[in-house]
Amino acid sequence: MRRLLVAFALFILAACARETAPTAPVFHEEGYPASLSAWNLMAAANGVLTLSPGVDPYDLATPLFTDYALKLRTVTLPGGTSGVYRDKDAFDFPVGTIISKTFYYPTANDGDAGGAWTGDVAIGPAPTVEGGAMPLQGLRLIETRLLVHRVEGWVAIPYRWNDEQTDAALHRTGATIPMTLHRPDGREEAFAYVMPNQNQCAGCHATNNTTRKISPIGLKARHLNKPSTFAAGFNQLDYWIMTGKLTGVPEDAQAAPGNADWTDESASLDARARAYLDVNCSHCHSDVGPADTSGLDLRPSVAFGPHYGACKTPVAAGGGSGGRPFDIVPGDPDASIFIYRMQTTKPGDMMPELGRSTTHEEGVALIAEWIRTMEGGCG
Repeated sequence: MRRLLVAFALFILAACARETAPTAPVFHEEGYPASLSAWNLMAAANGVLTLSPGVDPYDLATPLFTDYALKLRTVTLPGGTSGVYRDKDAFDFPVGTIISKTFYYPTANDGDAGGAWTGDVAIGPAPTVEGGAMPLQGLRLIETRLLVHRVEGWVAIPYRWNDEQTDAALHRTGATIPMTLHRPDGREEAFAYVMPNQNQCAGCHATNNTTRKISPIGLKARHLNKPSTFAAGFNQLDYWIMTGKLTGVPEDAQAAPGNADWTDESASLDARARAYLDVNCSHCHSDVGPADTSGLDLRPSVAFGPHYGACKTPVAAGGGSGGRPFDIVPGDPDASIFIYRMQTTKPGDMMPELGRSTTHEEGVALIAEWIRTMEGGCG
């Protein structure tokens, strides 16, 4: 009955869909198209970013931190196909699937297309997408990264948006973009936004250190099992079932694994902290990840203890330890390597190694409070 009600609601939503839309997405089986528009996933014009039919936005319960960038995530499947649910790993999507992540910032001068942009960055809200369209007033698009599932496997393809905010060009060599962060208390902080080169994408997305194959990270049940931001009244997994995007989900999607929203203070501090460490760290720090030799495993299925960092000495941190003896010292965040590596922006010491040039002060505060409430010390 619950899913029949969901189906009826989807019918109503479809009846209210936009009257005009871009044409269908284009999947390129090989090569690296010179522009994002060649994929026909989205179009920016007249102050609006419009998604093509079949390009569906989604978000995560707790998102990865990337220098306070806001992100519009989408997934596009070939017609008549579905992804296959997995309980712990990323869902199994068919060849022809395109995953996109567009990074953007609110700007201090509204960032109007064609106007001067100072690089000012303010901390802003989540994307607002209604009827497949996101208003761009006061926003600046920076880059769009694609994960494309071809016959040979997943391929990462990066695009950088032009100054006119009309299209994004293939940018396989990466870029460093000067910006200024405006923190909530009024502090201004210059930083360099780093757009990774194409090879660096494997630094995060090659989650198995043996095969080194690229795969999606965020498209897992525990990240997606949440109320939908883009279809009010739906659990996001239920919505994907009813739209044919996903098969094999448990009858009650909300019973699937689910991470907390790290900002939701109604959730336990432990759930919020572990969700944050999961999405930011566990794709490397697992038993098979690129950091498998560290002995640190930050997946949510791992019980809190030495493997999760409690009173664990670093294997080969070197200067990355910050002179601190253990990854986590229960009750003492200032003596914990975790806090040093999250705070520092020193290359070679900071964690994560890629994807940030600033300190996520709010994330550090969360993990510090979590450690502070622990009992036991390291004796």
